[in-house]
Amino acid sequence: MAPTVYSLVGPPGSGKRTIGKHLARLTGAALLDNHLSNDPVFSAFGLDGVKPVPAEAWPFVRRIRRVLYEAAQAAPWHVSHIFTSYLADLPGEAQAVQHLRDLASVRGAAFVPVWLTCDTGELARRMTLPERAERLKLRDPEQLRTLLRESGNLPPPPDAIRIDTSALAPADAALLIAAHAGALF
Repeated sequence: MAPTVYSLVGPPGSGKRTIGKHLARLTGAALLDNHLSNDPVFSAFGLDGVKPVPAEAWPFVRRIRRVLYEAAQAAPWHVSHIFTSYLADLPGEAQAVQHLRDLASVRGAAFVPVWLTCDTGELARRMTLPERAERLKLRDPEQLRTLLRESGNLPPPPDAIRIDTSALAPADAALLIAAHAGALF
């Protein structure tokens, strides 16, 4: 079976990492969630998930992400990967999707874009969950509302699987993704 590059995209709190962990267990794919690149930089900047991320932090995050993409490109052919990200509806954000689509193409892998949505009230409730502090994730409901109001979410590409995680268990979302991708045996 050919490898797969999964791209789980959704707002903070939509369940990207949790779904990614379930999907990794189902498929054997390596999970490269966005906090692998964010957290070292956020730690260096003394951030805690409540303090706003300064613009000066993002160039460092992008450098780490490039290294992760390069590592995924150099990985053995049979290894599948799951990437997670929040992409705002801003100029240049769609390039991240194209970058992963290109990675899949170079590797001879299938590309599975997944767009996660969730009710804003539910997202705000999730901001306060204690496990979010473990990975320096956004934890301020008001910052979340401001982010979504000012930046929104990048619209999904036509081939994206769309999943509303407002009331769907992460394990069930992972099953939907794996079934759609033909990754269940």
